[in-house]
Amino acid sequence: MIDQVSPVVDGGRHPVKRVVGEPVEVEATALADGHDLLVVAVVHSPPGRPDEVVVRMHSTNAGLDRWAGRFVPNHTGLHTYRVVAWVDHVGSWLEGTRRKIEAGLDVASEAAEGAALLRSAASAAPEAIGDDARAAGVASSLRNLAARLDAGDLTVLEAGVDHRAGSLLELSRACLVLDDAATSGAVPVDVERELALCSAWYEVFPRSLGSAPGVHGTLADVLDHLDDVADLGFDILYLPPIHPIGRQFRKGPDNAEVAGPDDVGSPWAIGSAEGGHTAVHPDLGTLADVDALVAGCGELGMELALDIALQCSPDHPWVTEHPGWFRHRPDGSIQYAENPPKKYQDIYPLDFECDDWAGLWLACLDIFAFWAGHGVTVFRVDNPHTKPFAFWEWLIAELRQQHPDVVLLSEAFTRPEPMHRLAMAGFTQSYGYFPWRVSAHELRKEFQELASPPSVDRLRPSAWPTTPDILPWHLQHAGREVFALRLVLAATLSPSYGIYGPAFELCDATPAGNEKEEYGASEKYEVRRWDRASPDSLRGLLAKINSIRRDHLALHTLRTLTFHPTGNPSLLAYSKSAHHGPDVDPTRPGDNPVLCVVNLDGSSTQAGMLDLDLGALGVDPGRAFTAHDLLAGETYTWSGSQAYVSLDPASAPAHVLRIAQDP
Repeated sequence: MIDQVSPVVDGGRHPVKRVVGEPVEVEATALADGHDLLVVAVVHSPPGRPDEVVVRMHSTNAGLDRWAGRFVPNHTGLHTYRVVAWVDHVGSWLEGTRRKIEAGLDVASEAAEGAALLRSAASAAPEAIGDDARAAGVASSLRNLAARLDAGDLTVLEAGVDHRAGSLLELSRACLVLDDAATSGAVPVDVERELALCSAWYEVFPRSLGSAPGVHGTLADVLDHLDDVADLGFDILYLPPIHPIGRQFRKGPDNAEVAGPDDVGSPWAIGSAEGGHTAVHPDLGTLADVDALVAGCGELGMELALDIALQCSPDHPWVTEHPGWFRHRPDGSIQYAENPPKKYQDIYPLDFECDDWAGLWLACLDIFAFWAGHGVTVFRVDNPHTKPFAFWEWLIAELRQQHPDVVLLSEAFTRPEPMHRLAMAGFTQSYGYFPWRVSAHELRKEFQELASPPSVDRLRPSAWPTTPDILPWHLQHAGREVFALRLVLAATLSPSYGIYGPAFELCDATPAGNEKEEYGASEKYEVRRWDRASPDSLRGLLAKINSIRRDHLALHTLRTLTFHPTGNPSLLAYSKSAHHGPDVDPTRPGDNPVLCVVNLDGSSTQAGMLDLDLGALGVDPGRAFTAHDLLAGETYTWSGSQAYVSLDPASAPAHVLRIAQDP
């Protein structure tokens, strides 16, 4: 009997998430009636490959019948694994016979039984092993051992070893036929490229990058700024919607219901006479400019991400070409978007359950495929929780058939269950609740859940301190120190994080003044000018933290996250160790564990004693070790599990410490 297999998502209904090189640590309960021993293994089936990989599992606690093993996927695509088990007849016989020998009993009958078992195993070698030469060698060794037993050579029982070929048990277990094993159900594993797990995003509005005040920026201006973003160490440059913006009911500054003749409107009010979701706003440029931007990002080791918002302005071509794709009021007018008391008269939601839902769904798939055809394979998806889960599951599967490297970030600031359901439907990454997690208790609870099953196997968080839609209460009117500590938390707690470009980089803390978590003079509705040379810029810290992230494998995972008590609620301490990759070496600087200590109080110095979990840090408690601060460049020598820290937010919001101990 095989059950309680993990990892598994929704009983196998949806795949477990992994990236290339990230181990799948499999556990299962396997047992048989009686006292027979078992052989248990993981069978890994890579996509598009006929050969299965069988990896032996080991018992973690014989009294609990619990088994563990791992495999490392090295290719993208949909893998599967299953757990299989055999009764180990040879192993059970060998253990029982040895006990009788120890008790001084005659084992002549047992020797004959064992010889028969070994010959039976030898006859199965060709089917089990496949390789003719190897199978012949194993079968010959087993028959030789059987002959020795027949001749009364009980040293076979005592040592169980043919020195030319290896252990008797190893030889017999090599002859176990996979088709004869008991098996669990197959568990799907969706393996994506590493960017899906670890990435740093930088968001910028192209229209705010104009060459002079009052000049509308273009995609060519974004191209001119690529070196600057690359110098900061970001992996992904993300642009809000670049499509034509509707004229009807266009919003003015700060979401004003009446716009002036020169107001630029919201990029999320998509569509005009110039086109819809596959067109470029003429003030931004052309498709050729998008192609140049994709190429420019690639040359600098970055990728371009576009925003896909499946909604339309009243001027979108679909409104006249496919009026049935929208909900209509009793008076025949189309229902615009609302989030009471807010009204978005400039946006018409799509009706994904309309009579022509199939046509609408295909048209939406064509949007993603169009941009992927232009080399864009990273997308931020606006408000996916307002569309059917079945739609996303279908669309993402279809899209990945055509473009398997696509990465999709879900902007679903919603309840936990819908957020997780979208992740299970196929979204690569998900915004989460990080903007609102401020205290040490809140942060620990949030990230402990994200780092533990079932969350860690189905949802990858992307931590963003702010977005164009959200200026959290704790950052309103806050100083540079608070922005700095939030940056360190986002970039080191989560393998993927992002910032809302110049606004966060320059610590813009001015709220709208409407008692909501919104920016004043919001860039969503007007062109802004940013002085990126400001002395308050976080530019230096951004470049440093991104460099640390790239160089240290521990920060590429969430699975090894461990929190360490501090005794001071204003200090948060946590560590990670490198988890994936067959060549991880904890003695190499880039593979060392990393310990972060963050002062959550941006206004005053906080100090306290750390109570370190030395096991999580890979440290021998009997010897001293070093903690090298990757931010400040200082090195501390510590001994034992207690360490004192003091952090002044004006000079250092945090320690990011590389832990090392001489072999």
